[in-house]
Amino acid sequence: MTALPAAGTTVTRGQQLYRVNDQPVPLFYGGTPLFRPLDKPGLVGRDVQVVASNLQALGYDVGTQPKVGSVITQPAADPAPGGSALSPKDGGGTAAPAGGSSTGAPSGGPTRAPAAPTAPTAPTSPTAAAGAPAAPTQTTVESGDGVVTGSLIAAIKRWQKAVGLPQTGSLGIGDVVVLPGAIRIGALQTQLGEQGAEALMSVTPTDKVVTVPVDPANVGSIKQGDKVTISLPDSSTTPGTVSGVGTAVKGNAASNSAAGAGPGGPPTVDVTVAIDDPSTVKDFDSATVQVAFVSATATGVLAVPVGALLALSGGGYAVQLTGSGGLVAVQTGMFAKGMVAITGNGITAGTQVVTAA
Repeated sequence: MTALPAAGTTVTRGQQLYRVNDQPVPLFYGGTPLFRPLDKPGLVGRDVQVVASNLQALGYDVGTQPKVGSVITQPAADPAPGGSALSPKDGGGTAAPAGGSSTGAPSGGPTRAPAAPTAPTAPTSPTAAAGAPAAPTQTTVESGDGVVTGSLIAAIKRWQKAVGLPQTGSLGIGDVVVLPGAIRIGALQTQLGEQGAEALMSVTPTDKVVTVPVDPANVGSIKQGDKVTISLPDSSTTPGTVSGVGTAVKGNAASNSAAGAGPGGPPTVDVTVAIDDPSTVKDFDSATVQVAFVSATATGVLAVPVGALLALSGGGYAVQLTGSGGLVAVQTGMFAKGMVAITGNGITAGTQVVTAA
């Protein structure tokens, strides 16, 4: 490892994530890591599409890709004497630097650097001469596949020149890190000069979200898409939307004790809230906030301040009308934010009542 990002750094598409042997390892977006050397025209697969789509997004002309259903002649593997394909380390392919790509979403787990795998052994035929080239095969392009074309190879070379990589026109395992999107660097788990064979760092998505521990008894009233109000540390509020409701109960004191893990906190279920306007929290890296959920809604009701309610000796409540000073028995409805819904004889919109100062 010859360069590492600082904790808290945001890395986006095409930017250097780290350096191995003083060669940059950039970040590409996608769901399929580079699992083989892309070093021959005609190779077909989703890993090729990842390269093509990222280069195109970075402004490189990758040419026209073959359409779905096209039949492509796959290049034959270069056989070793006896019919075995050479492994990358033996010169039969592009050797992979330390620092491989991650195959999972950046949920805080470590990005690992796998060693370059050995290429599979090509089948041999009892009648084939030792070292005879294998016959090429044909592959049909499916949805989501890309194809290594001459235009794509040329685009790779232009990109390699721009980022300071050798202009080979090919990519090997570990030459780029593939993750679903932009990431924020968490804790580093290696240091400069190390081999990079273990975990390198933890990463998380760049979108800021709020995680709310909710009593399991109340989770049933919360649904994905519900609107909430988030109270921030600077006393301002911002709207949010429930983006996920967990299913795992955490902190069950009884089960923790039974398992020998010691007493735990009260049981909770995590509810994830997305912030509707991310600019409202740009000054906060992490913070404790309060989230107000709407558990029930009432429309078209008449409401008065809770302080206007007077308890009656026989039970129930009344309000005192201004002017006449008479009391009117009322039935109460929903309480929310210091207000209460009421109904009663003579209570109409605009009725004035006495309330506590």
